[in-house]
Amino acid sequence: MGDSPRLVATDLDGTLVRQDRSVSARTAGVLARLAARGTTVVLVTGRPVRWLSQVYDQLETPLPAVCANGAVVYDPDADRILRADPLAPELLAEVTRRLRAEVPGAVFAVEVEDGRELRHDAEWPVLWEAGDPTIRVLATPEEVASVPAVKLLVRAGRRDPDAFVRIVAAAIGGLAEATHSSYSGLIEISASGVTKAAGLAWFCEQRGIDPAEVVAFGDMPNDVPMLTWAGRAVAVANAHPAVREIADDVTVSNDEDGVAVHLEKLFELGGNP
Repeated sequence: MGDSPRLVATDLDGTLVRQDRSVSARTAGVLARLAARGTTVVLVTGRPVRWLSQVYDQLETPLPAVCANGAVVYDPDADRILRADPLAPELLAEVTRRLRAEVPGAVFAVEVEDGRELRHDAEWPVLWEAGDPTIRVLATPEEVASVPAVKLLVRAGRRDPDAFVRIVAAAIGGLAEATHSSYSGLIEISASGVTKAAGLAWFCEQRGIDPAEVVAFGDMPNDVPMLTWAGRAVAVANAHPAVREIADDVTVSNDEDGVAVHLEKLFELGGNP
């Protein structure tokens, strides 16, 4: 792969976004300079669509996004879903049935309406989204499987996520994809074959961009498929060991603007303007 990729793909939380949820002026400036020179920049995130505005408000221009770990491809200019690959209700019913049987105390939430709304069990911990009208408690446990969902979320108290994801994956037996992007024991489940790599690959295919022409940045296990697929994989210094293990390069941490630092060198942008 040469030194001028056609496309930059970056995770958000823990990678592009700092721990305080901010995007630095340096980072926003680098992304804007790349877009202005014709390089495609894509946000590839586990976040739902409804959480993107917090990042767009800090960027000089909205960027296309692959959301919900690859299940949704979003065009912010038109506020339009270009592609969605949800879990079907019958699959949700079987997956949640297996997990309730295998994991005592499991509670669930589903991202519905292409990730514009969340439905959750009454016991689900709702933190900073409390009071948001797009968040609603499920009337019954069975309602979790009433409509298609671009992501199923499962918790069972605070658990080691690396150990818990193995339990969940074994329980669902290949019916769906299980991964995680946090250290709190939250497991994220997508339809079979739906990963950040799959969503990004579809986006690139529409534009005639090969994996070898892509540089990707990430920090957590849900980024591994994308980083493995891309021609060049870059981990931030604060990345999970599974990400650092497969990365081609390691940049400085998200709080030190690691994505911007690496892109300035890669594209010879001349440092922090």
